[in-house]
Amino acid sequence: MKIIQAGYEIIRPNIEDGGAGRDAIYRLIEQAGRTCYKSEDKTTEDSAAKFVRGLVKRHHEAMLEHASMTVKFTVDRAVANEIVRHRIASYAQESTRYCNYGADKFGSEITVIEPCYLVKETKGWEAWYKACKVAEKMYFDMLDFGCLPEQARAVLPLSTKTELVMTANMREWRHFFKLRAAGVTGKPHPQMLEVTVPLLGELKEYMPELFGDIGGDGDGRA
Repeated sequence: MKIIQAGYEIIRPNIEDGGAGRDAIYRLIEQAGRTCYKSEDKTTEDSAAKFVRGLVKRHHEAMLEHASMTVKFTVDRAVANEIVRHRIASYAQESTRYCNYGADKFGSEITVIEPCYLVKETKGWEAWYKACKVAEKMYFDMLDFGCLPEQARAVLPLSTKTELVMTANMREWRHFFKLRAAGVTGKPHPQMLEVTVPLLGELKEYMPELFGDIGGDGDGRA
């Protein structure tokens, strides 16, 4: 059994591109937004960021739906189940129905996400570890008995690693972070905060006009 940490990867835009992806997003939002006011004549080389900042400040967030972002999360099944509840998004997820973890390509083992709230070698951590090991054994026993992966997956724990690609427009991403990082509707799960807080931190630096006003420590600040 392989134990790994949760994580994420920003697929699009490339935040190491010197700001080109961000600027393209801002210009797209500005182009759409200025259509409302017929103020295209006010567009300049550096007007987009200010325009986007103004939209957010005035809560005219419908214009943010014209641009999108894609992120790949590596989390456990429980956190993934919370993420996919955001309906205005598109998802691609590692399938326990079609992935046979007994195959060589998976190292003939299951991979689990280590709970960030458990200290290694404490009684709580040991109980989690033993439960996952038993689940792994039962999974492979079922495969040996002739069960298909889609049948054997019934015994896999919620800690099972899954990779989840999420694409959503910028308005939905703001909503996502308000719930899953800032915690405006209640404290997010620790393993959700483990990925959303650092992700939001990167985006606040890269696109402050879009995300700079969102709190990111689960304290309920929007």
